[in-house]
Amino acid sequence: MKDRIQELVRRLPQGIDAVLVTSSCNRYYFTGMRSSAGTLLITREKSYFIIDFRYIELAKRVVRNCEVILQDDLNRQLEELMKRHGIRNAAVETSYLTMGGYNAFVRDLPGVEILPGEEADKAILALRAAKDQEELANIRAAQKIAEEGFLHILNYIRPGLTERQVAIELEHEMLIRGAEGLSFSTICVSGVNSSLPHGVPGEKAICAGDFVTMDFGVKINGYCSDMTRTIAVGHVTDEMARVYDTVLSAQLAALDIVRAGVPCVEVDAAARNLIDAAGYKGCFGHGLGHSLGLEIHEDPRFAPKSQAVCIPGMVMTVEPGVYLEGKFGCRIEDMVYIGETEVENLTHSPKELIVL
Repeated sequence: MKDRIQELVRRLPQGIDAVLVTSSCNRYYFTGMRSSAGTLLITREKSYFIIDFRYIELAKRVVRNCEVILQDDLNRQLEELMKRHGIRNAAVETSYLTMGGYNAFVRDLPGVEILPGEEADKAILALRAAKDQEELANIRAAQKIAEEGFLHILNYIRPGLTERQVAIELEHEMLIRGAEGLSFSTICVSGVNSSLPHGVPGEKAICAGDFVTMDFGVKINGYCSDMTRTIAVGHVTDEMARVYDTVLSAQLAALDIVRAGVPCVEVDAAARNLIDAAGYKGCFGHGLGHSLGLEIHEDPRFAPKSQAVCIPGMVMTVEPGVYLEGKFGCRIEDMVYIGETEVENLTHSPKELIVL
């Protein structure tokens, strides 16, 4: 954890004296401790983690790269620490801090300029974009549990069960296999509902002839996994088979070009152009994928307007879909790890069309 703070300080633009970190995900990233509260002050000389009585004992045991301080009067404590280090200004996490939080810092720290720019925020997010081996191990462990849950659910789904019943069974199976929590609320949509990319599982019964799309993931040590599979129940029509083949071909085309140095927009285009050429232009309305880690959606993105470039260490989803309003939809999603010279697909569940 010490190296992460040092690396952030190294990346800070000149003119920024300190960074105030208040978001739970970034506190955890830099300190190794999860908590619902706490303020991390990073200066160029030393860092401080100010935490209340509920967490102070744990913080003293866990946090090794900051001086741990019991919170009393937070603003007075911050003011004293900043005076000690001659801090004239402090940057904040613009992606996480509310306007009310920003105004409170401005009001309560009158001797310090609270910088409204995104420089520090961008430095933090860029640092988090490249996963180290410990982070990657956590994502792999989470994905393993998710895939075990998927194999279980293939033996559970049958006509007559509701979407909600399937989602609950899948979540239960993943949790009893060791997941500490869900990456997000499980999506399970069937038949006409499968045209809703982020549909909510409801009381619709699964019927023969339905596509069933399941988008799910779990957390291990705070790190998320994410996968989607679309399966069929009973039988498929020629149109359903054609859509499934199109989506799978689009995903394979994108996976074929993903590597360090490739612009994210080109990865998106590899899948999108194939879907458009197959006659489904306008039926793939979301980006091809996103980074993930401590949060289920992180930057960068595989998207038509992305200006990012793939760099070593990124974990990205590749999830094309075709959604035919009022009829059905299909999405297939894998996660990939982008290395220096190779790309590893972290998702091992079968992708050929499964008809239960």
